[in-house]
Amino acid sequence: MEVPMKYISLVGLLVFVSIAGLERVEGAGECAKGSAESETWKLAPCAKAAQDEHAQVSGKCCAEVKRIGENQSLSCLCAAMLSQNAKLAGINPAIAMTIPKRCNIVDRPVGYKCGAYTLP
Repeated sequence: MEVPMKYISLVGLLVFVSIAGLERVEGAGECAKGSAESETWKLAPCAKAAQDEHAQVSGKCCAEVKRIGENQSLSCLCAAMLSQNAKLAGINPAIAMTIPKRCNIVDRPVGYKCGAYTLP
């Protein structure tokens, strides 16, 4: 019996959410209104798009990326995308950095350095 993809994604999300509460994130002080751990949690709708550069980015993902980047800071968004929690959830930082562009966020800071990655 083949397991539907939506259930596999749900299981991955549940693992991601469970891990998010257990791990400490480098750069957690980068987020003014909470920790990078809690911001990583909020990026759960971006999980598939951050693993596959050809996956469609959901509107909910784009809204969260824009919200964190505007209301928190780019360093907070960066800390969340590069966190240990994101890594454990299978997030590829190089692909995650393409999400603002894939969301057509026109005021994104092209060339912003996020660790070893640069925002396209």
